[in-house]
Amino acid sequence: MMLRRSALLLPFALPLAAAAQGAPEIGTAARPVRVGVTQGVHAQTFEKVAEVLRRDGLHTRAVEFGDFIQPNAALAGGDLDANAYQHLPFLEAQRAQRGYDFVPVGKTVLTLMGVFSRRHRTLEALPQGGRIAIPNDPTNGGRALLILAEAGVIRLRPGADFRATVADVTENPRRLRFVELEAASIVRALEDVDAGAITGNFAVPAGLNPLRDALAREDQRSVYTVLVVVRRRDESAPWARRLAAGYAHPEVREFVERQFQGAVIPGA
Repeated sequence: MMLRRSALLLPFALPLAAAAQGAPEIGTAARPVRVGVTQGVHAQTFEKVAEVLRRDGLHTRAVEFGDFIQPNAALAGGDLDANAYQHLPFLEAQRAQRGYDFVPVGKTVLTLMGVFSRRHRTLEALPQGGRIAIPNDPTNGGRALLILAEAGVIRLRPGADFRATVADVTENPRRLRFVELEAASIVRALEDVDAGAITGNFAVPAGLNPLRDALAREDQRSVYTVLVVVRRRDESAPWARRLAAGYAHPEVREFVERQFQGAVIPGA
């Protein structure tokens, strides 16, 4: 009986095995590497990376997102092979909160965060009770508070780092009110608040240069360089290594420096 059952299954097993063996290799034109990027700076930079990699025989396809949460969800779900939009503090927070088994395999660019205003020309001009928009994600919100603390606008508890929240503000002499918004929406909210903390990937497409237009900005030695991130099982995959190496190509570095005029810094 068992022999007859095996014989019946055998014709179906062979086509499945053949299909698995015939699957196109990742990085080919038939199966490009799917890379998640956020709109603006990261999408523009990746377009140049993809051009360089294509000449070297590695085919890629960009998938653009408008928020910081979906690119990791898509990577975990298998809809992406990699993403290139998040820095290490954000990645660590996502791994802790959501259990993602992701690892960085390379660096891309640093998009400086600045505090911008449509109403005021200096931080000193911020009014009593002014409204300051900061990102509502757990790392970029703290990043914004650190910039304001370093500029002397507020004071944070001793030892506060990128995980700081509004609860860590110990001195706020102007009684500033912090409005926590999705990072991508702060540019649009500038008309309605006194100032907003915006990362370069959202500021630059809106015509705001952190080096020229910001009331305050973070140091260029920031720890927030964006990473190429993959699932742990793909950490040593040749395509992952080649993808990461693409960001260090001289043509890509030259493109970033020319295109963004110092507001975005090559990280690889």
